[in-house]
Amino acid sequence: MNSKLALLYIGLGASLWGIIGVFVTYLYELGFMPSQVVAIRILSASLFLVVYALIKNREHFRIRIVDSKYFIGTGIISFLFFNWCLFSAIEEMSISIAFILLYTAPAFVMIFSRIIFKEFLTTRKVIALIVTIVGCAFVVGILPGSNLTFSSLGLILGLGSGFFYALYNIFGKFALKKYNSLTVTIYTFLFATIAVIPFSGLWNVIPLFSNPNVWFYIIALGFLSTMLPFLLYTKGLSTIESSRASILATIEPVVASLTGFIFFHEQLNLWQYLGIILVISAVIIVQERSKKANKQMFNSDAPSF
Repeated sequence: MNSKLALLYIGLGASLWGIIGVFVTYLYELGFMPSQVVAIRILSASLFLVVYALIKNREHFRIRIVDSKYFIGTGIISFLFFNWCLFSAIEEMSISIAFILLYTAPAFVMIFSRIIFKEFLTTRKVIALIVTIVGCAFVVGILPGSNLTFSSLGLILGLGSGFFYALYNIFGKFALKKYNSLTVTIYTFLFATIAVIPFSGLWNVIPLFSNPNVWFYIIALGFLSTMLPFLLYTKGLSTIESSRASILATIEPVVASLTGFIFFHEQLNLWQYLGIILVISAVIIVQERSKKANKQMFNSDAPSF
């Protein structure tokens, strides 16, 4: 896969993540709790992925037991804990600050990628990262002139969400050195499912599943906004650098703001429009050619984990 197609996959995957708020909001309105929606998301996506892989190629289920550590990393340490931190941070502080702390993830990815994968920190990457953070702050309403306050626990949880979100890029890179992107995605969700179900409390809301609308939103949440974007993102991650993928994925809050405006008539102010422009500008900036960096990364020996 060439780098342009990989960037397209990353951008499309992030955009599909951006519309997740539509389905989540409707499930909340129907009576589900945040932890239950997280469990529904993971479980439904796992089922879709298993069916897809059975049809496509059953060889994607073949892994070595010793490599389970990679999927404990992507599925439990990254995906599950990222969701838990984010939802807990929202309880401690405003949604806006919780999400801007989530998007400290590219900074964590750059640090990890430099230390572990020896990826280059180019001027364009640093500029794109700064522009992205400022743009996201505008989009979610943090800047300018906000007097919002938050707790120390909320700050730790918010930064934790960014930290664990970043780890998917890192664990994913290790796994992709041995396995197809579909295999990595399948086992990410299977491991996350095993970990989340016992604590989900889904059995307490069984009557809600008699509503046909619930099943519509579950399918949309599991397939359109979870399975498909993870396949696209992981496929793109197999070709381009982790740091570039992470920055490009921050188009997600832009899409989230636009869907909020379209579906829930949330008004955008001038600063939010400026934020959208900044994030899109960062996406353009990060599309720097770095063939030398990519060549070095993929020709090097895989680091042990």
